[in-house]
Amino acid sequence: MARNNPLSLGRDLAIDLGTANTLIYVRGQGVVLDEPSVVAINVNDGRPVAVGMEAKRMMGRTPNHIKAIRPLKDGVIADFEVCEKMLRYFIQKVHASKWSKPRMVSCVPSGITGVEQRAVQDAAEYAGARKPVHIIEEPMAAAIGADLPVHEPSGNMIVDIGGGTTEVAVISLGGIVTAQSVRVAGDELDDAVLQYVKKEFSLAIGDRTAEEVKIQMGSAWPLDEELTADIRGRDLISGLPRTIQLTTEHVREALAEPISAIVDAVKTTLDKTPPELAADIMEDGIMIAGGGALIGGLDERLSHETGMPIRIAHEPLYSVVIGSGRALENIDAMRGLMSMGGED
Repeated sequence: MARNNPLSLGRDLAIDLGTANTLIYVRGQGVVLDEPSVVAINVNDGRPVAVGMEAKRMMGRTPNHIKAIRPLKDGVIADFEVCEKMLRYFIQKVHASKWSKPRMVSCVPSGITGVEQRAVQDAAEYAGARKPVHIIEEPMAAAIGADLPVHEPSGNMIVDIGGGTTEVAVISLGGIVTAQSVRVAGDELDDAVLQYVKKEFSLAIGDRTAEEVKIQMGSAWPLDEELTADIRGRDLISGLPRTIQLTTEHVREALAEPISAIVDAVKTTLDKTPPELAADIMEDGIMIAGGGALIGGLDERLSHETGMPIRIAHEPLYSVVIGSGRALENIDAMRGLMSMGGED
């Protein structure tokens, strides 16, 4: 769906500045960019050597003078300067004019502090966006992108499992009634795989291998057909390369703790939901979005634990950026859903 191409002048942008990936939606064009939130920096002079996909390929493979940095952690900016360089690169990649400043909508986790939100706005403004940068909360954007009727007086529950945070929210009448943001998401799942292989097999594997194992073999519920794969890494005792056989049962065991934390966040939010809205959710179900929605059997696990019907968004990876884009396309009608929605 995403395609990378330069655009005509003055196009407004919506950005999903994610811990794992940055996505950009251009008004009238749809999603035009989907790249990893990674920058490879030359440590001697601070210049970016590569950004996005090219930089991610360098992770774990760089010489001493090049460092691959992920400027976002747990959904918030951890390295402001690198984040601003990354944003500038991505904006210039999709925005042909260096002179016109695009209007921009950016999304943030619901549990973000005022200082963290200001950092997102400042980074976007320094990178070339027009002031003010409009901010929309991720669960609201995900709900809009997943086609939930957010303006209606009914309870809509969204669970957005991203790279750095899992956002759980109940939305009604265009507002978030109750929400929880937990810093357990894709990155934690990757790390759980890495630590499990280290502990159980005395094998060191890289972040990228752990992520591939999670994507290919991760599950939250027993599978109809369990799989086995050969995983290569470095033996922690001999220091030599070694191959092990990993099963989907192993990976499920590895992911058990972070998956339980995500399930608990959903249960806690349901517990705080007003009874009338809880009845709506019981009828319409819980919508899950984000990359984590693609973990095998997560819908069955959530359904088993909550007793609610579970639906997976049509394009879970794009829900947040599509929702932000729809807010951008209808910026006057959606102004109430965003902060910093001052006059331009």
